[in-house]
Amino acid sequence: MSQNISKLRNIGIAAHIDAGKTTVSERILFFTGVNRKLGETHDGQATMDFMKQEQERGITIASAAITAHWNDYQINLIDTPGHVDFTVEVERSLRVIDGMVAVFCAVGGVQPQSETVWNQADKYRVPRLAFVNKMDRTGADFNEVVNQMNKYLGANAVPLHLPIGVENTFEGMIDLVNMNSVIFKEKERIVGPIPENMMEQAQVARQNLIEHVADIDDDIAELYLSEEDIPLDMLKEAIRKATIKLMMVPVLCGSAYKNKGIQLLLDAIVDYLPSPKDLGVIIAHDPYDEEKTCQRNPVESEPLAALAFKLINDPYVGQQTFIRVFSGKLTNGMSVYNTNKGKTERIGRIFRIKAKEREEIQEAGAGEIVALVGMKITRTGDTLCDENTPLLLENIHIPPAVIEMKVNLEDKKNRNKLGEALAKLCNEDPSFRAHFDEETEETIIAGMGELHLEIIVDRLKDEFKVPVTVGAPSVSFRETITAPFECNYRFVKQTGGKGQFAHTVIRFEPNQGKGFEFIDITKGGVIPKEFIPSVEKGLQAAMNKGPFAGYPVVDVRCVLVDGSSHPVDSSDMAFQLCAQMCFKQAFMKANPVLLEPMMKVEVNTPDDYIGNVTGDLNKRRGRIEAMRRFRKGSQKLDAFVPLMEMFGYATALRNITSGRANYSMEFNNYSPMPHDKQEEIVKERNAKDKA
Repeated sequence: MSQNISKLRNIGIAAHIDAGKTTVSERILFFTGVNRKLGETHDGQATMDFMKQEQERGITIASAAITAHWNDYQINLIDTPGHVDFTVEVERSLRVIDGMVAVFCAVGGVQPQSETVWNQADKYRVPRLAFVNKMDRTGADFNEVVNQMNKYLGANAVPLHLPIGVENTFEGMIDLVNMNSVIFKEKERIVGPIPENMMEQAQVARQNLIEHVADIDDDIAELYLSEEDIPLDMLKEAIRKATIKLMMVPVLCGSAYKNKGIQLLLDAIVDYLPSPKDLGVIIAHDPYDEEKTCQRNPVESEPLAALAFKLINDPYVGQQTFIRVFSGKLTNGMSVYNTNKGKTERIGRIFRIKAKEREEIQEAGAGEIVALVGMKITRTGDTLCDENTPLLLENIHIPPAVIEMKVNLEDKKNRNKLGEALAKLCNEDPSFRAHFDEETEETIIAGMGELHLEIIVDRLKDEFKVPVTVGAPSVSFRETITAPFECNYRFVKQTGGKGQFAHTVIRFEPNQGKGFEFIDITKGGVIPKEFIPSVEKGLQAAMNKGPFAGYPVVDVRCVLVDGSSHPVDSSDMAFQLCAQMCFKQAFMKANPVLLEPMMKVEVNTPDDYIGNVTGDLNKRRGRIEAMRRFRKGSQKLDAFVPLMEMFGYATALRNITSGRANYSMEFNNYSPMPHDKQEEIVKERNAKDKA
């Protein structure tokens, strides 16, 4: 395989929840011969949804990588979740794929999460095809979905298909590239001439396709203007180039559940989506100089460059580390350099994955996506490379956890077991956090949303066999300061033996949106060089639990101005403790405020309920940004709403719109809370601490 990289396709399938991504993946596996029988999401038999929680809920949670073959081409397929709580899964998959199939529901069209996924694909400049699924459903409208793609996504979407029939009469499509009809009966496809009653419509649609391609390709434009026939190979090559350059999105249609259109989708993946070779040079950073960049070509003769994008704990083989090889070659037993950790690690076994099953291979070349077993230090986002030519590939953006929940053990004997399980889950999922609060002796877990934490708790019980009870979910607030304050703190402790001494003068300043910054401007060695990192360490420790209400502190610049030390009594620990005390004292005098997570909320609602929806969002302290016509009779509403007001929103929205509206929500930013709400939270927190 690795001999011919141009016959490799690394593709992802992504879309809004319930658009049919996993069903499309299952049909791809069936028609490529990976599966002998069809798996369905609704009966928990989907190959790609191999976690128990996925099978029970009929949704995709963890992206699964599978290798399939079609017409001498190898396709590495990554199925990604549609639910916004698992948006990190989509993000890290987009980081390592070369092309994407965006699935749209023919009835729902461009839904909120479709936009989120589309924007993520834009960020990573991923070429894509669109597949309009569920053409057999009541209310299906192919042209309307194409219009919405152009209007809301700026997609430059161009149909390559025209549906034959619609809703319950949908039986196939006209292929506008080959100018023939394809009718599907059971699992067979019958290729024939275009029906006479659709010939005129097909000619207009093909003319539209050629005009679009002629705008992008000069050779096609020349033939088009001189009214000459355009050779089929030339047209396909022009569509391919335009797709790879992100100048066009070819749109296909079908009904995955009814086995209609999947073979044509596979042909289009091979014909129009890029191989690693088409995308060319990979740009990386020099690990020792951020300003410098270095390049790698996707060939085996260059030094190794690979990115770990996912970890899974497998009950049979232990931890599997999924990696994408960008250049060079990976072989069994070789040593690789982990740039992020600054250490070398030996490659154990290499596997190609078919969801739950795995095939052991001896080597993996440029462009491949494989799983490694036996990696000890490698985590999500780490770069693996050749030790003599180190580089750093672009990391994966992980949004902050915004919701937390207390987890209590039913039996205290399981404390170690819980710790091990949470450590494994944190390794697997970088958007999940867990810590033990020494004061309250409670374990706190934090994640991206209610569903995210529900799944984690299910996995603790089912997979790790740790019986736990949970408290109600609560919002993960942050603390910061709004005014500068300089604090002069002297730490002196005299015990029976050696004393402790440290003295720091630190200026604390607001640092909005820039996180924690530490600057040392001391002169003349007033604090010995070896104790400067101790001051920084102490400040960071103090920021884990803010003095205001016990939440993490963000966006503070700490400037070490002056200080002093004692030749005998000063130590690393003395300066750490001194910095912590200094921070706590200054923080309360620097106008502290609480920050709350603001969520970007999108609601699709019929016109009849728009008043109810806006009224309800206003009550929840929402700020409505935009309202736009979504399709005839319905509107799309964009708003920013505090997360603490969004608990139970799914039920409320169902009630006020008779179940006809849907919504999606994602983290946007942290924003200062109104004073009255802030007081409530601080009082509650203080009361809990006293109790």
